[in-house]
Amino acid sequence: MITALTRPLSLIPVRAGILVVLLLSLTPEAAPAQVTAFKQAVAESASRNDPVSAFYRSRDYQPIWTRAEDAARRNAFFKALASVSAHGLPPSRYDAEGLRAAFAEARSERDRGRLEVLMTEAFLAYAQDVRTGILDPRRVDAGIVREVPRHDPLATLDAFSRSAPAAFLKSLPPKAPQYVQLMKAKLDIEAVIAKGGWGTRVRAKSLKPGENGAAVVELRDRLIAMGYLSRSATQSYDGAIQKAVQFFQIENGLTPDGIAGEATITEINRGPEDRLKSILVAMERLRWMNGLALGQRHIWVNLPDFTAKIVDDGKVTFETVTVVGMNQSDRRSPEFSDEMEFMVINPTWNVPRSIAVKEYLPMLKKNPNAAGHLKLVDSRGRVVNRGAVDFSQYTERTFPFSMSQPPSDGNALGLVKFMFPNPYNIYLHDTPSKSLFQREVRAFSHGCIRLGKPFDFAYALLAKQSADPVGEFKRHLDTRRESVLPLEEFVPVHIVYFTAWPTAKGRIDYRRDVYGRDGRIFEALEQAGVSLPAVQG
Repeated sequence: MITALTRPLSLIPVRAGILVVLLLSLTPEAAPAQVTAFKQAVAESASRNDPVSAFYRSRDYQPIWTRAEDAARRNAFFKALASVSAHGLPPSRYDAEGLRAAFAEARSERDRGRLEVLMTEAFLAYAQDVRTGILDPRRVDAGIVREVPRHDPLATLDAFSRSAPAAFLKSLPPKAPQYVQLMKAKLDIEAVIAKGGWGTRVRAKSLKPGENGAAVVELRDRLIAMGYLSRSATQSYDGAIQKAVQFFQIENGLTPDGIAGEATITEINRGPEDRLKSILVAMERLRWMNGLALGQRHIWVNLPDFTAKIVDDGKVTFETVTVVGMNQSDRRSPEFSDEMEFMVINPTWNVPRSIAVKEYLPMLKKNPNAAGHLKLVDSRGRVVNRGAVDFSQYTERTFPFSMSQPPSDGNALGLVKFMFPNPYNIYLHDTPSKSLFQREVRAFSHGCIRLGKPFDFAYALLAKQSADPVGEFKRHLDTRRESVLPLEEFVPVHIVYFTAWPTAKGRIDYRRDVYGRDGRIFEALEQAGVSLPAVQG
């Protein structure tokens, strides 16, 4: 039997604009045949989805969506679906209108059974997407090796069926304050796009203080539109414009010299659509980390920001510049989380085999004495006499030696490395190549993270376990021998990649997509149905 309910799901528009309030429900007097038809339809429809099938079998195919008493759950879910765009999720993925139409068009208990399963499948898709992301990051980019904390669908369904629906749905998105800030930034940028963007782009390769002309006016107007400069009629690159450019440079990871050079002009000319892409990708990245305990004290390494930070109770207590992996397929620094366990002072550099055979073997074939600072060691641990080896006989596959560099001021790892043992052989370390820290884009390493202030970083870590962190570190350092200094409490390390990140003041810092990862992520989001609003005007 099909009956109308006194507690409507919604007003559903049907042909000729007639509004119908309709929902299906088994009445207490429902015939056994009707019950059987509903259960059969649920079983058949759920058979394509093992968790859904198991869920309904466990409850003898009792519905959670399509009875009169399910109105609160239905309404809560449809309310959540109405706000998916605020999370940067594609409404088409859950087809709320199609589900509403299915309620209006259902005419039998079999229809109701199929609709029951459609609602459950839409719920599971939404629950996973808003909680831990739409995409599998490893499929988008091999360098994103982060373990996403996916939730078991059957457990999710069971918990939802036993919970207050509105509260459960509200608990799904990330609770990180940055996520809410990104949601607000998304709305702000969309409003800019709706009004036509930030106006004319600056038609100059570079501009500097004291210059005049049309390009300076374009720079002035663009800075005003983006909120970096108060309204002004000046046609000269004056002090106010210089300060505005510096503010822009700070928020965009550029050298804050107040000169609108080529890199600064390029970033100023980026449209709001580009910024919106960064925000949408950042929200997806935060969903991948939803449920991951950052740690009361943790280390935050943002690759495109070229910084490493120690964060205590949500506040940055130490920060240093970094050099990260160069933008080559086998050298880009990966993204993952782990725990720092110890530091090695006066480390030996055990040359990774990939570097030994790809970089040093060709040199040794030309000159056996090349790279003389490195020791050649055979499989028995014996130092090899280079003059007795014919390196031309070896290939990358057959090269039988390992290479290492003993502790020294010139060691490739510098005088200290910070270890969080992982399958990717990534760690933080000192370096003798200090000049690279002066560059604006610092992607030069083989994948590990070089620190601009490694000693200060060590002192900050040791301060939690030593009354004299500087003295303790230097006692090990002065031995000139390799030694391991354990951390009494392991410190979580998060190597991340955010090109849009909220500041404590509520603004958004943007960074360049140095590896092109965000571009690939956004392409995948587009394939999943995410789209940008069109520029008006």
